[in-house]
Amino acid sequence: MRPAHRPRHFRPVISAVAVIDIGSNSIKALLAQSTSDGTLHARYQRSIEARISAGISQREPRLTEDGLQRGLAAVQTLLTDLAPFQPDATVLVATSAVRDARNGDDFCARVHAATGHTIRILTGEEEATLIGRGLTCDPALRDLRDFYVFDLGGGSLECLVFRHRELQRKLSLPLGCVRLTERFIPDPSAAVPPAAIAAISAHVNASLETASFAFQLPADAVAVGTGGTLTTVRTIRAARVNEDLEATDSLIPLGELIHLRDELSALPLEERRRIGGLPPARADVFPAALATLVAVAESGGLGAFRHSLYNLRWGLAAAAFD
Repeated sequence: MRPAHRPRHFRPVISAVAVIDIGSNSIKALLAQSTSDGTLHARYQRSIEARISAGISQREPRLTEDGLQRGLAAVQTLLTDLAPFQPDATVLVATSAVRDARNGDDFCARVHAATGHTIRILTGEEEATLIGRGLTCDPALRDLRDFYVFDLGGGSLECLVFRHRELQRKLSLPLGCVRLTERFIPDPSAAVPPAAIAAISAHVNASLETASFAFQLPADAVAVGTGGTLTTVRTIRAARVNEDLEATDSLIPLGELIHLRDELSALPLEERRRIGGLPPARADVFPAALATLVAVAESGGLGAFRHSLYNLRWGLAAAAFD
């Protein structure tokens, strides 16, 4: 019997999408499902601190052999975790570290040889666009009309401007916390000198000015922040009051970021690693990350960030369901 004719526009129905986001500092997985009204729900999420971007601040950026191996191992672990869900589609993407490294293609080839999966290397513009798309999936942000978005990773900072919930401006800057730690902090194992914090702040301000990123939304516009830094801020806050992250307020005032930056910068790395809620693998780059977000807020006259857990992975999942 001949198979039934399918129209030229036929596409299979997708009910579950697996996404692996290969970031500069961490490699993260999401298994998302879509309901009949198009709402996305997470069935599985996991993040592995792989730090594949070590050395990315060099003049000739290359991923180290250790970084390549850590990245491959993390991807294989996450694929193994996702396999029992039998996703209809599996999407692997890489961002700043792989994008900028001279041997980024080598990493992609290793992953393909070991797993059979192809990695899509996102441009900075694609990354920013997909982060914006992911934020529109956050039910807590449905009432926002005009707002900024700042997504800080290990290799880059994505800056977006929304007017009437439409993306108006997108910009990717090489201001990731791993990159700035390697460039401005001479000894990450020691307390961070105030001069290093000041240098990071000046560099962030100069980068925003050079890129002509204008803070032109109405004065009451909200600044939404995504990425591991603000997630960690909330996790530290939750640990100090013995709560879960979800129970804490998503609004993070600038004063809280400044206080935490100054508190943790004064500690040597070993003491930072003992701070409740701060992942030990992130403790070396965390002062630079806080300094970056403080500089962004001060540059734009922003009093707080509204934290969202919906970012690049959610945007990729939404695009796959489309």
